[in-house]
Amino acid sequence: MTEQPDIRSKRLEPDEIAANFSDLHPALSRSEALIEADRCYFCFDAPCTDACPTGIDIPAFIQKIRSDNIKGSARTILSENIMGGMCSRVCPTEVLCEEACVRNTHEEKPVEIGLLQRYATDPLIETGQQLFARAAPTGKRVAVVGGGPAGLSCAHRLATLGHDVVIFNRDEKVGGLNEYGIAAYKTVNDFAQNEADYILAIGGIEVRNNCALGADVSLTDLRNEYDAVFLGIGLGRSNDLGIDGEDKDGVVNATDYIAELRQAGDLSELPVGRTVVVIGGGMTAIDIAVQSRHLGAEQVHMVYRRGPENMSASAFEQALAQTSGVTIHHRAPPKRILGDEHVTGVEFDADSGKFVLYADVVFKAIGQHLNGIEGPATENGRIVIDGWHRTSLDRVWAGGDCVIDGDDLTVTAVQHGKLAAIDIDRHLGEQ
Repeated sequence: MTEQPDIRSKRLEPDEIAANFSDLHPALSRSEALIEADRCYFCFDAPCTDACPTGIDIPAFIQKIRSDNIKGSARTILSENIMGGMCSRVCPTEVLCEEACVRNTHEEKPVEIGLLQRYATDPLIETGQQLFARAAPTGKRVAVVGGGPAGLSCAHRLATLGHDVVIFNRDEKVGGLNEYGIAAYKTVNDFAQNEADYILAIGGIEVRNNCALGADVSLTDLRNEYDAVFLGIGLGRSNDLGIDGEDKDGVVNATDYIAELRQAGDLSELPVGRTVVVIGGGMTAIDIAVQSRHLGAEQVHMVYRRGPENMSASAFEQALAQTSGVTIHHRAPPKRILGDEHVTGVEFDADSGKFVLYADVVFKAIGQHLNGIEGPATENGRIVIDGWHRTSLDRVWAGGDCVIDGDDLTVTAVQHGKLAAIDIDRHLGEQ
């Protein structure tokens, strides 16, 4: 096979791409929201609330929608999860609150909690109406390292408690994976930045972008200068496949391409291969596979080394990939990358024998790891924390994907940031 990769832009017309990247779950109208809210049983011991990582009182916010109290509904949500708007779009509700819904049976579907949460929170983000105010200034200063969901959640809660916060963010924009790492069809119309602006508008939070820990600021300096430090640095480096040929042109980290896609002004200008192979079985693998199809790739193969029951991508996401034209292969670890300078394909070592998938582009989507940090104790490449997110270092807390119980979900990172902020406030009050 000759090395002539078919990688180019404008595989589809702009209107086709616009349709492909339109909102995956369009918002509910008022009548649709009222009908859906009326399906809720308003359980006293609501299993949906127990299943929510941030502990939102789901029956309460749905009851307020039912009575047309949208502002009150939003307050119930955002009091526990300040990124309730984003979570209504990207949270795997099908395996959390909606799976736990008592109406989730063989005979009927669960209440569409995610869409109802979006219905309640979107108006506030759009108008900028603040529901929260800062407490009296405490005179305490906290450094938050990382501008992703954990960092923004921690910063907002600290600001409501009267502390001054400085966010040190390595990227040009805040938002972390919400801005740079989520499929574009899940969060349209620059929602990630609009939500971040809403969070920061409470005041008392300074943001320093393009400021990375280790390169532009040290943890030692932050500990000396601030009363407390929160680390929400995520997992900055993509995992390698560890096979021959991985360094060839055309072998790309999926997270890098998704970030480029999310920041592109014109998606039709993005180059995409005619035939694409994605290696991985998680949400990132699904996102890059589906978006490659949406950009015009004719064939997209997603290959996972174990069975479908082991994939971290939910059943809904797997079905989304398949209905988008992605072919999923299971139990096929990659053996080597083929080609001279540019990739031409991948050889896999499946249970049924070796096989080759030819490709113009190969995306690696097998997870990420911590980009090195000196100071706090780590275990299996992540920061060790206690029940209140304290690290082994005095006055240093951590949360989100970078800690040992992080699970790569926005909703979990938000909860980590909130809990850490509560404990930081307790610690500063004791001082």
